[in-house]
Parts: sequence; structure tokens; C-alpha cells
Amino acid sequence: MSAALLIPAMLLDAALGEPKLLWSRYPHPAVLMGRAVGWADTRLNHGPARRLKGVAAMAGLGGAALLLGWLIHLIPDCGVLEIVTVAVLLAQRSLVDHVRVVGDGLRMSITEGRRMVARIVGRDTAAMDGPAVTRAAIESAAENLSDGVIAPLLWYLIGGLPGLLLYKITNTADSMIGHRTPRHEQFGWAAARFDDLLNLIPARLTALLILLSHGRFDAARILLRDAPLHRSPNAGWPEAAMAVVLGISLSGPRSYNGEMRDFPWVYPEGQRSPGPAQIDAACTALWRAWGLMLCLTCLMVLF
Repeated sequence: MSAALLIPAMLLDAALGEPKLLWSRYPHPAVLMGRAVGWADTRLNHGPARRLKGVAAMAGLGGAALLLGWLIHLIPDCGVLEIVTVAVLLAQRSLVDHVRVVGDGLRMSITEGRRMVARIVGRDTAAMDGPAVTRAAIESAAENLSDGVIAPLLWYLIGGLPGLLLYKITNTADSMIGHRTPRHEQFGWAAARFDDLLNLIPARLTALLILLSHGRFDAARILLRDAPLHRSPNAGWPEAAMAVVLGISLSGPRSYNGEMRDFPWVYPEGQRSPGPAQIDAACTALWRAWGLMLCLTCLMVLF
């Protein structure tokens, strides 16, 4: 049943993305999840035992997500609300749109490219040159294909709507409080670790989808070599796969909060000066991986 509902949800997301008219009037579910995480952070993240409080917060948020998913699933509407909910929580169309405008901006000027990429990355962008802007956009594309598309799809297939909502609240919490800062290193520990766990399989599946959708059956060695070098236990897999199919180097040195960090290159033998054409190719790669996932889902329904 879950796989059958997933197909129209994927197609609905691909067709409509995030309609501005709708979300300018009503809060997006991701915004509501962010408010819930923010409330927990404000109410609990102080005093002693912050790690324990963070564990309790994630347990409460996760339990609420599971319950909400179960209640929506029980509504006798032939799965219409469930399909719409899944479509809203997927990010394929919006991801492609956000990445593509970076390439369009770069074609206008480096300033416009920096402005566009600053919307989707957390690193310093003011001093980026064209290749750095390009790499940042493509890295964001690869990581968010896993976090925003393949992982939600997989957890829906595994656990239905409760599984999807559990993943989304965890991923939201990780993005808000799962940082190694004085305020959140203890309180956000549970969110960060649980997010790492939930993304363990999806990140590797995403890398496989990228490679297979480009016929790169020979790239497993490169993936195994470079993905573990990434600072994230999961993000390196889709990044390495994207680097291989595009023939470019990703990651490498970059600046956060005014501090340069010397991260290793992913696929160091690739081209070091990519531009807008490679961003366009990355957007095509996003659709090819999505299309392969859609085909696999259709096969699940048939067999």
C-alpha cells in the first residue's frame, strides 16, 4: 500500500514543487516542525543534564511524529491526504529549482551567483570565485538529494507515513540543534546521532542511484576510496557519486565563519574549475536518480 501511494506523491511533488501562493498563506509542515524543535530548545536547553534533556526532547518529538503519521493514515479518504502529505514533504522539484538558479546567477555575474548559492549553503560565500560557487551548489544538490528526497522515500517505504514523519522531524532537529556549538553540543547530541543513523542507508542508496542512472558501474572503487574521507559519515557518499558522474572535484578547502578549513578533495582527479554547465548537469543527474527511484517503486508495486 505504501509503495502504491508513493508513486502519485512523487509525481505530484515533481509537477508542483512548493507553490508560493499556498505557502505564503499557510505555514509549511517543515516550518511547523521547526517551531516544535525551537520550542523544545527554548524550554529544555538550559541547566544541568542537557544531553539527557536532548534525548528526552527527541523522544517526545519523534513519538509525536509517529502518532501524527498513524492518525493521518487512519483517515478513510482512500489515501488522498496521505499522498498530499508525502508530496509536500518531498523536495525534488524545489531542490532542482534552487540549484538551477545558482547556475543562472553565475551566468549573469559572480555576485549574483554568490547571492543565489548563499540561499542553500551555510558556508561563507562573500569571497567565492566561480568554481567555488559551482562546487557549493553541486555539493548541496548531492547532499539534499539524499536528505530531502531519497531518505524520505525510503523511510516511507519502510514505515509508512509514521516513518516518514519520524525521519523529517529528526532531520529538522539535526539542522537546527545538531551542531557542535557551546549551546547545542550536548542538547543536540541525540538529534545529530539519530539523524546519522537514519541517513546511513539512504546516503549510500543515493550514491548507488546516481551511479546506476549514469551507467557508471565501474565507480565503486572511487566511492569506497573517497566517501569515507568526507567530514560527514553520510554526505560523502552522494557527493562522491555526483563528482564521478560529472567528472569534477568536490569538497576541498572552504571557509566557515571566517575560518578556512582544509577539507580533503572528493574525486581529486576531476576537473577543478567547474561552472554553470556542470550545475545544469547536476540538475539533470538529480532527475535521473529520481527517475530510477520512481522506476524501482513501480516495480515494487507490480511485484
